Amino acid sequence: MHTICFYFQVHQPFRLRKYRFFDIGNNHHYYDDYANRTIMRKVAERCYIPANKVMLDLIKKYGKNFKIAYSVSGTALEQFQLYAPHVLDSFRKLADTGNVEFLAETYSHSLSSLVNKDVFNAQVQQHSEAMEKYFRQKPTVFRNTELIYSDQIGADVADMGFKAILTEGAKHILGWKSPNFLYCNAINPKLKVLLRNYHLSDDISFRFSNHTWNEYPLTAEKYATWLNSLSKNEELINIFIDYETFGEHQWAETGIFDFLKALPGKVLGQTGFVFGTPSEVADRHQPISAIHVPEAISWADEERDLTAWKGNELQEDAFRKIYDLLPKISRCRDKDLIQDWKLLQTSDHFYYMCTKWFSDGAVHKYFNPYNSPYDAFINFMNVLSDFTERLNNRFTGEFEAEAGIGELEKKVRFFQNEIKKIKAKQKKVI
Repeated sequence: MHTICFYFQVHQPFRLRKYRFFDIGNNHHYYDDYANRTIMRKVAERCYIPANKVMLDLIKKYGKNFKIAYSVSGTALEQFQLYAPHVLDSFRKLADTGNVEFLAETYSHSLSSLVNKDVFNAQVQQHSEAMEKYFRQKPTVFRNTELIYSDQIGADVADMGFKAILTEGAKHILGWKSPNFLYCNAINPKLKVLLRNYHLSDDISFRFSNHTWNEYPLTAEKYATWLNSLSKNEELINIFIDYETFGEHQWAETGIFDFLKALPGKVLGQTGFVFGTPSEVADRHQPISAIHVPEAISWADEERDLTAWKGNELQEDAFRKIYDLLPKISRCRDKDLIQDWKLLQTSDHFYYMCTKWFSDGAVHKYFNPYNSPYDAFINFMNVLSDFTERLNNRFTGEFEAEAGIGELEKKVRFFQNEIKKIKAKQKKVI
């Protein structure tokens, strides 16, 4: 059986407000509420609401023959609640059909998988609980932030109990192999690995409205023809794209919604493919081999590596300093500090600091609130300085309180021993 798997990433970060040096120690609100609200409502109107309606209509039309999957970050969920609750309701309706799978990821769309297994586990657990709360699904398949994957990350995900993970079918790790098969993790073969077909995915997400593209215009019929032209031995086509492709990156005027409406019918009627969710793919197909990924890959830019977030000294410095706070934050019980800690880990903050302004420059500028990577770095570090000061103050207070309790316990034990001595002396006298 040949399967086509459609997966969509849904993510919005909490963007930081312009935070000046003189705000440090004086203003502890870090987020640009106006920008976050405005962008969320705009994307909801252009993408989430119309795209969800199309998906629901397609499920009603094709029943169990049309299935899709989403990964909705925790920060996106929180913004739905704050600014667009009707979007959350529309995702719930999709979940109720039974044709839609919701995957697990890091709650704050962070890079924690590269740093600390405990922090990584905690964020994944929080996100899985959110999926159960909002969509009544316990995820069995994982997708890491920006499809970041390595052999070790896969093994860590397998240890969490997931049966499959999504990542990029990067050419430099595949070599002569095809992404159109199911693979398994090199350390723990129990974990199935679904590889993104970036050619067929990017044809929709990036090239759809490009008038200079030699395949323009892309129609559903043409896309089905491409599927039919693939080798009959290839079992699986994974189309993984940003959900904002529909209506936001590719405006409605480009015909992207018409393409989406027509595609399932062409696939089901003109190809030998059936639609399946990632968990169904993991159950339906057998891995042909392990995929070896010693160094982390992602779906970002031409390099498909980590340089979008950790490719220069600015990013490395910011990344290192926020996770240097881990020993203290792990002991912190202040809910506001913990919430800020999670939101400051969001990968977008580091993405804005990227200095790769070549072939991928336009992608990095999209929804970027800063004029330059250096502005992004300075703003983030100002925020982080204030956060560090708050954490240090809180940590000192908690440490002193713990020390005070320790001294009190010592005094109690001292007096208890003195009482025992007095009682012992009294017994001897009697």
